[in-house]
Amino acid sequence: MKRLSLLIKPASSLCNMRCSYCFYHDIGGHRRTRSYGIMKNETMIRIIDSVFADLDDRDDLTVAFQGGEPTLAGLNWFEDFVSYTASLTRKVKIQYALQTNGLLLDDLWAEFLVKHHFLVGLSIDANAKVHDKNRSGPDGEGTFQACLKSKALLEKHGVEYNILCVLTNELGGMPGKVWNFILNEKIRYIQFIPCLGGLDENEEPPFALRPARFANFYIRLYSLWVKELEKGSYISVKFFDDTANYFFRNLPSACGIDGVCRSQYVVESDGSVYPCDFFVLDRYNSGNLAEKTPQELFYSEKMQAFISEEQELPGICLSCPYRDRCGGGCKRMRNAVYYGSGASFCGYKKFLDTCLESLEYTVKKHFP
Repeated sequence: MKRLSLLIKPASSLCNMRCSYCFYHDIGGHRRTRSYGIMKNETMIRIIDSVFADLDDRDDLTVAFQGGEPTLAGLNWFEDFVSYTASLTRKVKIQYALQTNGLLLDDLWAEFLVKHHFLVGLSIDANAKVHDKNRSGPDGEGTFQACLKSKALLEKHGVEYNILCVLTNELGGMPGKVWNFILNEKIRYIQFIPCLGGLDENEEPPFALRPARFANFYIRLYSLWVKELEKGSYISVKFFDDTANYFFRNLPSACGIDGVCRSQYVVESDGSVYPCDFFVLDRYNSGNLAEKTPQELFYSEKMQAFISEEQELPGICLSCPYRDRCGGGCKRMRNAVYYGSGASFCGYKKFLDTCLESLEYTVKKHFP
């Protein structure tokens, strides 16, 4: 049985927010074509046909839609995608996911999402002031309250969702306020995404997360998380889940957690495929999924070169007790999570030194 995952950008880098820290806006500025526009239906159909050419009955396919803002492609586009895959005779198990800022969601969208069992990642930064400062609409106004309304809409219709929160350096200094937000909003699943600087910036912008702030945030959040767990209330914080899965079950459930790059099959709206969402750049274009199958693209020269590329580790890693497990971590996140530009402090190591032993005890006690 094969398992295949795709990350499709049906609206390319188009977005109805103007987030100050948007890494994909930065990526678009490094390409010959900033945005490829809305994916045409003929491209969509050819992509689906190429994917199914590599699949057999009972295989698993996960299709996640991301942007930019994917809902800008329109509800009809998504209905056509789901309808066409359902019309194919091959019995493939398909799981759908959607990452969205929520601004375009309404009752019709929610009904569609719950009908087709979409898992929705709703982007909300876990503090109103920080959110509105960084996530404004085209009019320059903050979007925090609008995003909370979208959250309420998903809950009303019973749509399965989790919260995606960009962890800026500022928000990283507010673990207590972030935890209060989680409790007040009754959030059960949350993922913090480290905020990154631009690809070619000499100095990190003020919103970019630093390793020391990363470590302090998660160390404090961990103590609050354990305290809540001891009350019998489990809240899924993806970083804690991923760390436990990897260190205690040998399951690398987060890309790059072991320092190894794998193909993500990131599909732009013109059908072009890239190995990683952080590197959707012309030099990593591995071919077009409307013309070649995933297997053919996997063995393309550019895809294989990216996967096999080894990152050079600084001296701080050479004596690290977690080196064999971590491998230097995700190479795009090193300045935000790991050893930073000065290579004198590793946020990930600091967290593991402080919390790993306790996490192992907690996992054995509550999740034997």
